Amino acid sequence: MSNFDFDIVWQNLPYLFLVGLRFTLTLTVLAALGGVILGTLLAILRQSGGPVLSGFVAGYVNLVRALPLVLVIFWFYFLVPYVGQWVTGSPRPIQVGGFASALITFIVFEAAYFSEIMRAGIASIPRGQSSAGQALGLTHAQVMRYVVLPQVFRIMLPVLLTQTIVLFQDTSLVYVLSITDFLGAASKIAERDGRLVEMYTFAALVYFVLSFAASRGVQRLRARYAVPR
Repeated sequence: MSNFDFDIVWQNLPYLFLVGLRFTLTLTVLAALGGVILGTLLAILRQSGGPVLSGFVAGYVNLVRALPLVLVIFWFYFLVPYVGQWVTGSPRPIQVGGFASALITFIVFEAAYFSEIMRAGIASIPRGQSSAGQALGLTHAQVMRYVVLPQVFRIMLPVLLTQTIVLFQDTSLVYVLSITDFLGAASKIAERDGRLVEMYTFAALVYFVLSFAASRGVQRLRARYAVPR
């Protein structure tokens, strides 16, 4: 540790946090929100849809969960511009940008995991509650919205947040697209100044501290809002 240069870390803190970490947290929050919304929709369709629709959703979930995330990142990065060209009828591929491509990738990928979490939550709600709601004249959509989903979100919130922590860690894979996330920012400084040990050690420490703090928060949330049995 005698050669460890603490100054290189200190001097680059504004760039690391205001550029790199802000990008990582923004991507994490937006991808988590989009993934939960899409995942909830997929879970409802798989539980309540017909055989064909339910089978299609199951196939999508199983396919996505069987693919490496880094492969999906590359695939969407090169595919999305051509999809945009096809949708808009443009003569050239649409320039989507690294952030938009990464956001779409993580929403689509994480939705498969969030859908399984939500599906487990929906299955944990006694069928009698749905039957009681329908007996009161509520439609299936109203039963899901006012009776089932509020309980599911409360029950599964710790699991959803835990998956969000995993998502936060997985966002470091966007470095393969040369995007300046937190790890990407640390990598650029490390390569520029030749201080790989300092920057990668600091990056690992930041990821650990944030993930550990979030995990402790999830544990407290689980204990505080646990549903009595």
